[in-house]
Amino acid sequence: MLRRHRKISAAIAVAGTLLGLAAAGPATIASAAPSWQTHVCRGTPKSPGVLVGTYWNVLVRGLCEVSHGPAFVQHNVTVAPNGALIAAFGRWHSSLTVGHDVRIGPGASAILGCEPAHFACLDDPHHKRPTLASHDRIGEDLLAWHALGVVVHNSWFGHSIVDVGGGGGVTCKPTGLFAAFKSPAYTDYEDNWIGGSIWLKRIHSCWLGMLRNWVGWSATVSSNKMADPDAMEVLTNVVRKDLTCWANRPAVQFGDSHGKPNRVGVHATYQCGFHVLKPNPAGQHKHYSHISVHLY
Repeated sequence: MLRRHRKISAAIAVAGTLLGLAAAGPATIASAAPSWQTHVCRGTPKSPGVLVGTYWNVLVRGLCEVSHGPAFVQHNVTVAPNGALIAAFGRWHSSLTVGHDVRIGPGASAILGCEPAHFACLDDPHHKRPTLASHDRIGEDLLAWHALGVVVHNSWFGHSIVDVGGGGGVTCKPTGLFAAFKSPAYTDYEDNWIGGSIWLKRIHSCWLGMLRNWVGWSATVSSNKMADPDAMEVLTNVVRKDLTCWANRPAVQFGDSHGKPNRVGVHATYQCGFHVLKPNPAGQHKHYSHISVHLY
């Protein structure tokens, strides 16, 4: 059986097409603001705002997407409370490049990056066999404070990811931006290059995953509570320094992601400790595997 977030990603791709995301014609695409001003990208699910071109700073209100070519933001992108930023489109070489930070406010959502193997681009014409990809680049940090949900694939971060609080509650009932896709809110970081550290703390949601990321410093996953018993898959990551996982419910596990142990350079502790053995359904006879092993 496919795990929940695999079904969700497929549903989001289909629903994105049905909702008309990425369907806006050239007349709806705002031109870049003068370099010294903050551009406000504003829209709704039926008529999303669109970023393309070069900007100094961007403030997202309502729904904003990067779907008609590359967008370059020289300083910061701020997603206002309850807003949503979607940069997961592969046509027209669409991608988002930010010089400094992406800041996601309370109740807000962000979907960044897409890839054929694990999260199809929303505009990929072949949802069952996707081929498109989008690689977003954030020069410094992604900072999410009580966000509803953050889903990031195939992206590059010069510094760190800090995702604290929020999540919409310990439930799998569709809500916010995710309800437009008939999906519960969730948080997921996969196949990213992170130059600094990643902190995922006190998120209460349906599902949380952190898979196949390369982390240049340390990673902490703590005090998160999920409604889905298959959640808390922290697997197949390379963490050059320390990996710490504690007070998560459910505890970090292999689930059914076919993941492999994390490879950790210095210390792996608590739920992600080198000594922790968990059932691994991907192995023969459902044998137990270490959640983390030594990198060197």
